[in-house]
Amino acid sequence: MTSQQPPSTPSQPEQPAEATPTCFRHPDRETWVRCQRCERPICPDCMRDAAVGFQCPECVAEGNRGIREARSTFGGRIVGTPYVTYTILVLIGLVYLLQLASNGVTLALSNLPPAVAIGEYYRLITSAFVHQLGGLLPMHLLFNGWAIFAIGPSLERAFGHTRFAALYLISALGGSVLGFWLDPLNTYTYGASGAVFGLFGAFFVVGRKLRLDVRFIAFIIGLNLLITFVLPALSDIRISWTGHVGGLITGTLLAAALVYAPKANRVLWHVLTIAGALAVLVALVVVRVPAILSMLS
Repeated sequence: MTSQQPPSTPSQPEQPAEATPTCFRHPDRETWVRCQRCERPICPDCMRDAAVGFQCPECVAEGNRGIREARSTFGGRIVGTPYVTYTILVLIGLVYLLQLASNGVTLALSNLPPAVAIGEYYRLITSAFVHQLGGLLPMHLLFNGWAIFAIGPSLERAFGHTRFAALYLISALGGSVLGFWLDPLNTYTYGASGAVFGLFGAFFVVGRKLRLDVRFIAFIIGLNLLITFVLPALSDIRISWTGHVGGLITGTLLAAALVYAPKANRVLWHVLTIAGALAVLVALVVVRVPAILSMLS
């Protein structure tokens, strides 16, 4: 009887264990999740929610390049919080506190034609942040502050931060420039009223463009113009009509140029409009300086 040994089976080589994938952005982190677009492994810190699964930050950024950025009604970036309006109000409040601390602040920052003519051009803007000091209830400050707070956010959301800031400052400059031309040389003028009138005019223009009822803002403008000219005639209260009218004209015209700019290349049109308005006002100051210096001499 013979016995037969079963044929020996050749030994199989051991298979190496599959390597655990690591995040392509953080090689020290193990992960089994992959980006749905590029299929590279990503850790929880690199996961971005997608329609299906997750994507890596690079793929999300690549996908967003083709998406047009949302814009405000008239071409500015979308505004959530009106930071420019709040900044203006804070600056006005801080300047008022400085005025209370020192009487010289009011004179140093107000618009005075001879001082501007000899080179203190900053007064044309700083005067828009100075207000009349008055007892326990500073009406000049409170009215202008309320007006900025009431309509500033709406205009800032319509135009965006940068355009709104330009509208405010150029309106203030427009009021100061008209005063620089027409006010008596020894007259100090100050207040945000010129800029406020510019905002009133801009609000009217925006309302007309959007086909809103603008009768209320038209009434506000008319009432304030009436007060501007009638109140000084009936009392010893002094109101700078040049600041009010100059700010109203400047703000209205600038807002109209921004609102009715063609949509094609609108950003370029806005830049040219703002630069052009600023150039005109600067030119008016330059032209007026020699005449004032000659009067002083």
